[in-house]
Amino acid sequence: MEQMQMNMPDIYDAALYLRLSKDDMEEGGAKSESNSIANQRELLRSFVKSQPDIQIFDIYVDDGYSGGNFDRPEFKRMTTDIEAGKVNCVIVKDLSRFGREYIEAGRWIEKTYPALNVRFISVTDQFDSKTADFSEKSFVVPIKNFVNESYCRDISGKVRSHQKIKREKGEFIGAFAPYGYCKDPENKNCLVIDSYAADIVRKIFSWKIDGFSLGAIAEKLNVRHVQSPKEYKKANGENYNSGFHSSDTPKWSAVQIKRILTNEVYIGNMVQGKQERISYKVKQRLDKPESEWVKVENTHPAIIRQNDFDVVQKLLQYDGRASKTSDSANFFWGFVFCGDCKTPMIRRVNQYKGKKKAFYICQTKNKGGDCTRHSIPEEVLKRIVLKEIQAYTALFIDYQMIMEELCEMQVSYDQVIGYDTQISKLQEEYNRYYSLKASLGDDLKEGLISKAEFDDFRESYGRKCEELEQMIENQKKLIKQMFEGGVSATVQLEDWKKSLEIKELDRTLLALTVDKIYIYENKQIKIHIRYQDMIEKMKVIRRFYAEHRTECRKEVG
Repeated sequence: MEQMQMNMPDIYDAALYLRLSKDDMEEGGAKSESNSIANQRELLRSFVKSQPDIQIFDIYVDDGYSGGNFDRPEFKRMTTDIEAGKVNCVIVKDLSRFGREYIEAGRWIEKTYPALNVRFISVTDQFDSKTADFSEKSFVVPIKNFVNESYCRDISGKVRSHQKIKREKGEFIGAFAPYGYCKDPENKNCLVIDSYAADIVRKIFSWKIDGFSLGAIAEKLNVRHVQSPKEYKKANGENYNSGFHSSDTPKWSAVQIKRILTNEVYIGNMVQGKQERISYKVKQRLDKPESEWVKVENTHPAIIRQNDFDVVQKLLQYDGRASKTSDSANFFWGFVFCGDCKTPMIRRVNQYKGKKKAFYICQTKNKGGDCTRHSIPEEVLKRIVLKEIQAYTALFIDYQMIMEELCEMQVSYDQVIGYDTQISKLQEEYNRYYSLKASLGDDLKEGLISKAEFDDFRESYGRKCEELEQMIENQKKLIKQMFEGGVSATVQLEDWKKSLEIKELDRTLLALTVDKIYIYENKQIKIHIRYQDMIEKMKVIRRFYAEHRTECRKEVG
C-alpha cells in the first residue's frame, strides 16, 4: 500500500479525450446533442475543476472518427505524449467515447495504462482506476466495453443497409462528387454539372475520339496547367483524399484519363458499390466483382452523349500508343483489320521524291506470319469509307421522311412487324424447338429416349426457346423505339449529315459512324457501319412503306 502511494503523484497532468463519429452525428435527437464535442469539452472541464489533484495538460479531439478502432490522429498524439511522460491521466466522458472495440479498449484500460502508471477516468460511468475495486476492473468495465462494441456492430449494419437502399434508388452517397459534377446544394444525394470541370471531361473524350493516346491526353492537360481532379477539389475547399499516393502537386496521368473515359457517371448513370469494407473494425476496402455493382440509369444530367461514350469504349480496346513523331494514333487505328487473319492492320509510310504516301498492310504478314500483305493506300481507303458513310446518311435522311409520312398515316409498329423477315425466321426457329420440347413426353413413353435424355433435351430445348423468345422481343422493341423516337433518338444524325458537306474523311466522323473495316487480298473491302441492326429495320420499314403506299393508291383508284 505504501509503495502504491509513493507512485501516485500529487497532481495529475490530464489528457481530456473527446470523440464524435459520423454515426453519432447522424443519430439525431437528444443523445446526439449530449455526445457533441462542445458538450464533452464542457463536462470534462467542469469535472476537472472539482478535482484538486488534476490539472489539464491538453485536449485531444477526434471529430468524425469511428470508435470501432484506435487508428485516430488525436488518440495517437495523446499516446505519444503519454509515452513521453507528459500525461499521466486520461479522462473521457464515457467508455464509448474512448472506443467501441471490446478487446482493444480493454487492453488499453486494463493493461497498457496501468503499466505506464496512467490513471483512467470515465466520468459518466463513474469509473476511476485510482479508486476502482476488483469487481469494477474485472467485471463492470469489460461488460460496458462489450456493450459498446455490440452497439458499433449494430450501427455498422444499419449504416450498410441504409446505404444499400440509397444506392438502389440511384442516390449518390459518396463523400466527394465525381470530377465534372458537384453535389446539389439542395440535395446532397443528387449530382449537378460543374460547368468548368465538365468542359475538361468533354475535351478528354473528344481528344480520345480524335485518336490521342491516354498519355498524350494527360500531357496536353499538364502542359495547359489544367488542375488535376485532386488539385481542383482542394482549390474549391474540399478536404479531398483519393486514396492514391501522389506528389505534392499531383498531375494528370494516363490512369486518371482512363478512369474518366470508362466511368458511366458521365452518361448519366449512377454506378456505386464497387468496393466494400472487410468489416466494421477494419478500414481496408476490397474490390467487388462488376456483377455486384449497383447501377441505376438516368439519375442525373449527362456530360457525354451515349454514342460518344460507346465509341470511346471501343477505341480503348485497340488503344494504340503514339508514334515517336506524333502524340496521336494513326488515322485508322482500331478500325481497319485484315479480312483473312482478322488482326489489326498497321500503317506504313513510303517517301518518294519528297512526297509521303501512307498505306496499310497486314500485321501478321509484316511480322513474317502466314498471311498476305492486303495493302491499301490510306487516301484510297478514306475516299471509299467517306462514300459509304454518305450513302448511309442519305438512307437515314430518306428514312426520316418515311417515318413522318407513316405517322401521318397513323401506322403503328405492330403493322410493320409482319414484314420483318428476321423476326419471321426467329419465330419459325422458336416454333421448331417448342414442338421438339412438346414431343419429348411421347418419345419417353415410347421408349425412344431415357429419363436422363428426356431431362437433358427438355432443359436444352427450353433454354433455346427462352433465348429465341428474348431475341424476338429485342427485335420488336427496336422497331417500337424507332417508331416512337425516330432515327435521331439513336443515331446522331446531325453528325452524319456533316459527311455530305466535307470532301475528306476526318477521324471524328469515322469514329461516330464506322464499327470495323475489313481489307481482303482481292481488293474487296467490307465496311461495318454502326447501328447495323437499326439499318436492317429501316429496310423493313421502307419495304412496308412502299407496299402500304401502293395499296393506298389502289384503294383511291
